[in-house]
Amino acid sequence: MATGHTDPQRRERILDATLDLIAEEGIARVSHRKIAARAGVPLGSTTYHFDGIDDLLREAFSRFTDHIVAVFDAHLCAPADADEARQAVADLVHVLSEGSGRDLVLTQELYTLAARQPAYRELTHEWMRRSRVHLEKHFDPDTARQLDALIEGLTLHRALATEPHDRALTLEAITRITGAGRRHRHVPR
Repeated sequence: MATGHTDPQRRERILDATLDLIAEEGIARVSHRKIAARAGVPLGSTTYHFDGIDDLLREAFSRFTDHIVAVFDAHLCAPADADEARQAVADLVHVLSEGSGRDLVLTQELYTLAARQPAYRELTHEWMRRSRVHLEKHFDPDTARQLDALIEGLTLHRALATEPHDRALTLEAITRITGAGRRHRHVPR
């Protein structure tokens, strides 16, 4: 049987398995035993690599938020002006809402934990801050904060609707928030 030292991907497999199980069964049904079985590792590996289930969950959700921030970055790193940024934000909403149901479930599970436990609230706070950094490349901080909330709401509404709204409505909402006629500060990175 391989040890942690000869299996450098074990920790990552445990984190991935944790996120998969949360997405499929919900946070309440996740256990060390199920995670180990899903990751294909000995049960003791989950406690060897993590200081209990809360530590494992926080690290798994931190990995998940890194993934979502990377999606933001992929969409918002290229726009040259506010109009292109609005288009990129609309694309982002549609990618997030049409993509993996896994990401939607994980987002909602994390929000539920954050509503109850301060450690997860710190994680969501940092996630929102990092998302706004990308938005602030194109919009002032107050607009970026409003736009971040709009992205969450539009994504959730599109993902759960039986007849999701179209891109034109998404772009209209973004344009209203960003005030197409307003001046926007471009912050160089």
